[in-house]
Amino acid sequence: MTQRQAILSGSVFEERIGYARAVVDGDWVHVSGTTGFDYTDMTISDDVVEQAEQCLRNIGAALEKAGCSFADVVRVRYLLPEREDFEPCWPVLRKCFGEVRPAATMMMCGLADPRMKIEIEVYARRGSGTGGVALID
Repeated sequence: MTQRQAILSGSVFEERIGYARAVVDGDWVHVSGTTGFDYTDMTISDDVVEQAEQCLRNIGAALEKAGCSFADVVRVRYLLPEREDFEPCWPVLRKCFGEVRPAATMMMCGLADPRMKIEIEVYARRGSGTGGVALID
């Protein structure tokens, strides 16, 4: 029987709300919706692209603690309050996911704090990225 493991990032929100940055369940890694806060000092940029970069740093740290990487991501979900903020983030997102090609969804919705301009959540399966990605045309 596999044990479930909670991975914490140090975000004050995890303690206040009662959740983990990520949960490892067997080979599956479920990373919570992650915003652009720098958890070392709980600051957040006003710029959506900088927030996306910080989201990915936060997600990358959680994936590493879980024993995997962006190469293992099979699904990504982008949540943004403003549609026009998504396209400027594409180059940053492509750096992490361009070769991996996970299933993806972008949704427009309100986020918990008005300073948040993007939230990203991912699902990964440990070891799934080691064989490379085959593209079907």
